[in-house]
Parts: sequence; structure tokens; C-alpha cells
Amino acid sequence: MLNETVKAIPRECGDCPIRHRAVCARCEADELEQLDKIKYYRSFQAGQPVIWAGDKMEFVGSVVSGIATLTQAMEDGRTQMVGLLLPSDFVGRPGRETAAYDVVATTDMVMCCFRRKPFETMMAVTPHIAQRLLEMTLDELDAAREWMLVLGRKTAREKIASLLSIIARRNASLTFGKITGPMVFDLPLTREAMADYLGLTLETVSRQISALRKDGVIVLEGKRHVTVPDFNRLMEEAGDDSDGGLLA
Repeated sequence: MLNETVKAIPRECGDCPIRHRAVCARCEADELEQLDKIKYYRSFQAGQPVIWAGDKMEFVGSVVSGIATLTQAMEDGRTQMVGLLLPSDFVGRPGRETAAYDVVATTDMVMCCFRRKPFETMMAVTPHIAQRLLEMTLDELDAAREWMLVLGRKTAREKIASLLSIIARRNASLTFGKITGPMVFDLPLTREAMADYLGLTLETVSRQISALRKDGVIVLEGKRHVTVPDFNRLMEEAGDDSDGGLLA
């Protein structure tokens, strides 16, 4: 529930669960103090818009907990989900005054926000922030290229396995877990949202998840609690090797 999420908002940077992955990951104590002066937290309920495309961006920030979708609309009203925002992902682009995409919370979500103008000023004089944001931007570019392959060339089964592997890896990185042995996580997306994101029908998503469960690739408790007994097996099902690269 949202109230539980609000209680989980970190009041100090040292208590932040995404500190090691966020834009402030390399900041020194004095730099964190400067960021603290321009930051604030915002909570969003599932289904609540964070910002609409074309709206003026008064803030940038990181997802602390929860998940959001990036959606682009066409003139005739058709929409396409073009990305997911997971914990530690950055929202907004310094130097751009308006939002490029609709951003909507898929689950209850908490964001650590920075007022955009002061953040842009701080970027210019704080190499640690600028360097980390560049690294995150390049990682996002790599992820976008990987996702082009997922959507354009992979089978339905490989698409589902790819999405599960991405969520599993992110969960492991946030909890300092290792990609060895059983991996356990809660699936943050409904099957309807997965279908929309992957360009599949709801029936296909349900059928492929059932097939992966039947074949022992995943174990499901309810609809959301997932255990991956062997991550390498999941990567093979995704058409990737254990390092995340493509299988030859």
C-alpha cells in the first residue's frame, strides 16, 4: 500500500537502497550535502501519472522503489510502451525542459527528485554527478539496443525469458546478490502490462509463462512471486549466455 511505501522513504542518503546505483553513487559527503538542499521525495500510487509527454519538467530524479512505464502516443491515439523504469533508473534529462514520454507508475512508487535548474547547475561543477549520469545514459542506450533485438527477432518464449532475466538481474544488483544459485523476486508487472511491453497478446504471455513453469525454468507462487532455480538456464531460454551476451 502507498502508506507502507511512504514509511519506507529514506530520510538520509546513507539509508537509500539505491545509493550504490543512483546518479549520486560517487558523490562525496560535501556533494551529498549540496544535493540534499535541492532534493525532495514524491510518492505515486499505482496507475498515477508521474508526468505527461510535453509537460514542463520541473524536476529530475531517481526511482527509489516501484516501477513505472515510458509510453509514447501517436497522433491517431495508438500508444506503445517504449521502456520500463526500475529502481535506480533516472527520470528526466538535464537540459530538456519538457518530458519526451508519458511516465506512469505501474506499482506504488517513490522517487528521489531534484529541482531541475539547480541540478543542472550542480552538474556543471560536480564531475562525479556528470560522469555517473553519462554512464547511466550509455547503459540505457545499450539496454535500448538490446530491447530492439528482443522485440524484433526473439520468439514469444524468448521474449518472456528475456524480461524475467532483466528483472532478476536488476533485483540482484540492488540487493548485492549474486547471479548464482536460485534467484527470487516479485514480478512487478501484470501479465497485461507484460503483453503490452513485449508486443504479445495476453493469452500468449500466460501460455509461455505456464510453459516455462512446466519445464522447470521458473517456479511461481501465485502470479507474481518468481523463483529462478538456475539463472543460466533462464538465459539460455532467452537466447543469451550467462554473461548477458547473445548466444552464437
